[in-house]
Amino acid sequence: MKLADNKATLSFSNGSPAVELPVYHGSVGPDVIDIRKLYAQTGMFTYDPGFLSTASCQSAITYIDGDKGELLYRGYPIEQLATKCDFLETCYLLLYGELPNAEAKKKFDRTVTMHTMVNEQMQFFLRGFRRDAHPMAVMTGLVGALSAFYHDSTDINNPQHREIAAIRLIAKMPTLVAMAYKYSMGQPYMYPQNDLSYTENFMRMMFATPCEDYKPNDVLVRAMDRIFILHADHEQNASTSTVRLCGSSGTNPFAAIAAGVACLWGPAHGGANEACLNMLGDIQAQGGVEKIGEFIKQVKDKNSGVKLMGFGHRVYKNYDPRAKLMQETCKEVLGELGLGNDPLFKLAMALEKIALEDEYFVSRKLYPNVDFYSGIVQRAIGIPVSLFTAIFALARTVGWIAQLNEMISDPEYKIGRPRQLFTGATKRDVKAIAQR
Repeated sequence: MKLADNKATLSFSNGSPAVELPVYHGSVGPDVIDIRKLYAQTGMFTYDPGFLSTASCQSAITYIDGDKGELLYRGYPIEQLATKCDFLETCYLLLYGELPNAEAKKKFDRTVTMHTMVNEQMQFFLRGFRRDAHPMAVMTGLVGALSAFYHDSTDINNPQHREIAAIRLIAKMPTLVAMAYKYSMGQPYMYPQNDLSYTENFMRMMFATPCEDYKPNDVLVRAMDRIFILHADHEQNASTSTVRLCGSSGTNPFAAIAAGVACLWGPAHGGANEACLNMLGDIQAQGGVEKIGEFIKQVKDKNSGVKLMGFGHRVYKNYDPRAKLMQETCKEVLGELGLGNDPLFKLAMALEKIALEDEYFVSRKLYPNVDFYSGIVQRAIGIPVSLFTAIFALARTVGWIAQLNEMISDPEYKIGRPRQLFTGATKRDVKAIAQR
């Protein structure tokens, strides 16, 4: 961040003196106006619900250009990372700023592998939940509970503690998600196996049973690994901002990540792929492909309350680059599993075609987003819809922890404390109960 040549001048129509505010350049993207001294100089706050025009921090991790449809992790385009790297390479990049060489990758992979088991007591903690509990309810509890088991890495101000907490969280999230799934199914937990890759291990813990050997399908493993990479980080979204805000109080990393998991649960955020599959299920129940036209009419009618889930994005005003990659993966997976004629998948492809050609959606730049395709892929692999968001949380954990560590290392960081525009009652006196 460097000071720009120009300054912003804020003037007032009521005759109050104008205020000069510094302007800063980032390495790419819009300049920012520094308003930190605005209250001291004017006695006023800015008003920005949803923080749509506010940069809450400076970050060197992820950059999105929504108009171009561009997503960069540490400067590398997501298209290149998703086709040339695996998930743990991407984790290394997000945590440390550079891609690992062969030796560093081998060491990092091994370190993560050595932390994939969880404390055996976690099984007893898990048994306290109903078997039909939503996996995100379970994951919020399990991730928060990690701080009760790993006391030696809970000091957020200790760099070594942050390092080991990052490794533990990345390593243990697949184990916890798989345990939550197995518990809901009434199946025995499968322990991690050290000779498998990160994603192979996850697939085995999800779908293997003690009855027979499990052979990972390379196409499905690659698809799941790509889902992880595409969801690893996404700048200052709601859950990342939650993790930063939570961590700014000095709480431990496990608690901060648990807060991120809770935020991600919302249907407008991580729950969007779950909502998308539910939408497809509803259309299918009403008659399938033949009813798409009727459904599209309802979507266009603002009074109907019907929404087209899995299309459009808060930031991207172009085709989501992750969606293009996921579209390719979707075709690979459906081809591998012979599901091209599956009614729900045929419905999804028909809906995609209509939305991409209909002027109503094209003019509003409502392209299919990553949630649309990732939900279809996960369903094809055999992952229940209710688990989609938990897998999103698994993938996003590395982004959250990288953002959290960056914030703690920033000398300018302070505990988060947004202001408000108060519109309630002014000061008044309490009357005796008989006079109210």
